[in-house]
Amino acid sequence: MTEIESLSSDTLVIRAGQTEKHYWRDLWRYRELLGFLAWRDIMIRYKQAVLGFAWAIIQPAVQTVLLTFVFGKLAKMPAGDLPYPLLVLAGLLPWQLFSTAFSGAGNSLVGNAHLISKVYFPRLIVPLSALAVALVDMGIVLVLSGPFAILFGVLPTWRLLFLPVFIVAALLIALGAGLWITALTVKYRDFRFITPFLLQIGMFVTPVGYRTDTLPNWRDILALNPLTGVVNGFRWCLLGTDYSFSLPEFATSFGGALLLVATGVWYFRRTEKQFADVI
Repeated sequence: MTEIESLSSDTLVIRAGQTEKHYWRDLWRYRELLGFLAWRDIMIRYKQAVLGFAWAIIQPAVQTVLLTFVFGKLAKMPAGDLPYPLLVLAGLLPWQLFSTAFSGAGNSLVGNAHLISKVYFPRLIVPLSALAVALVDMGIVLVLSGPFAILFGVLPTWRLLFLPVFIVAALLIALGAGLWITALTVKYRDFRFITPFLLQIGMFVTPVGYRTDTLPNWRDILALNPLTGVVNGFRWCLLGTDYSFSLPEFATSFGGALLLVATGVWYFRRTEKQFADVI
């Protein structure tokens, strides 16, 4: 591994064995590449799509209808004083953010194999850039769900100011899990098939279509899922006074997010030197 160090505007010095020492400084130095990759991923996602950004709305809209039917109509899960579609939509926002970021980060290195094998830059930039698409998708749905909530009589409150905290928590969880998956996918391509399977299971063990406070016997177990506190945090921010918030539950979620990021970065950095050889 080598480090490219700029001594002046037109002089580059390549030094061997310095990458580990200056890795995090290089990550900041290549921030423009991060922005470029993020913008490229956003453009590719919607390029030549007939409906364009409408695809970001169609998926959660269909999922809202299906989950409302399954959990609200068939399973008769209680929603309290809230309209069930609104309860589901508020849960889908963080889930969509996580699932899009997780799957994007998980496939990012394999999808950029031509860059990994030819150009030096901190490889952590690639999965980080995948988070941008997830933020754009969630932002579109969040803005357009406002009139939908008002239609049901739910108005925004001061709690909305705390929404960025839960957005960051969801991204941290997706990044930590994504770093594990993307590093494993480079070496074991089977993980490309495991990722969709994990997301299918995750939607049901995450309280996207139901409330955890109506399941007292399962609430503590569900809280072990880091996304549980994030989903409930989104609902607390978006659904007004009709939804309660558990600080210990969110503390568990945030602690799980930090643990995932710490271990994900550790494993990613441990295997990063092998990426160019096996990808």
